[in-house]
Amino acid sequence: MIEFTDVVKSYHEGNNALNGVTMQIEDGEFCFLVGPSGSGKSTIIKLITGELKPTSGTVHVNGYSLERIRKREVPYMRRTVGVVFQDFRLISKMTVYENVAFAMRVIGAREKEIRERVPYVLDLVGLSDKEKRHPSELSGGEQQRLAIARALVNNPSMIIADEPTGNLDPQMSFEIMSLLEQINNLGTTMLVVTHAQNLVDSFNKRVITINDGVIVNDGLEAYYGHEA
Repeated sequence: MIEFTDVVKSYHEGNNALNGVTMQIEDGEFCFLVGPSGSGKSTIIKLITGELKPTSGTVHVNGYSLERIRKREVPYMRRTVGVVFQDFRLISKMTVYENVAFAMRVIGAREKEIRERVPYVLDLVGLSDKEKRHPSELSGGEQQRLAIARALVNNPSMIIADEPTGNLDPQMSFEIMSLLEQINNLGTTMLVVTHAQNLVDSFNKRVITINDGVIVNDGLEAYYGHEA
């Protein structure tokens, strides 16, 4: 579960990126986080992943209190959260299989576990026939599917997808969002950060809207770029 309570985040310039954000995302939910550039979306992601700590207020992520988490606990907390980026961040010299296996090796998984888990996850994202390809041999949509597989392979309780369709055409964007919905239906909490209002409108999910560091709407109906 993700819980923000009266969270303020100030940067060195004295500007507040977040101004008293309170929100809760329950296990198994699918939420969109929307808002204009500079609204605070990236700050929320960095707080959830432990890259930043709040200036005031509390942030709880899957049982960890991030405002007072110990440095040695951060890697364990991050294993509970998979992140998918707009620019994929794949390792070009590694094959599809190796990119996903590497994510497991980083946390010390045994080779037997890797051999069992990686093919399952690649099949789930529709890349089981591309194991030996390199990222440069994949389409943009396939590269994003690979990035999703890598985020999913360590069985996180939550995935954050940061503008996951930003580099894709509309049809592929819809397919990627449908894949994220499928993963959510298997029990993984999903937080999708996006500017793509057409995708938000196509999926009947909870929408959290932030503007100027304040949550201005939180519900199933999309709110974007105007006053309620």
